Amino acid sequence: MSGKALVGTVLSTKMTKSVVVQVERRFFNPLLKHYIKRRKNFMAHDELEACAKGDLVSLAPTAPRSKMKKWEVSEILREAPKMD
Repeated sequence: MSGKALVGTVLSTKMTKSVVVQVERRFFNPLLKHYIKRRKNFMAHDELEACAKGDLVSLAPTAPRSKMKKWEVSEILREAPKMD
């Protein structure tokens, strides 16, 4: 599949082999003359179930696996600190 890879933070790992990832983008609004943040949640496939809540992950586009899952976790960029 073609498309741009996304980077986001894992919000939920409650499903089997699926994670919810929040991707944040910043853009400059020329009318307001400042940067604006927009967030969007994506459901992604995590085959190995290696992700944990708070991890920074990279998403790659894939063929649709279900109605909502059109992305897969390609790699974990930074693991969340473990809370003991």
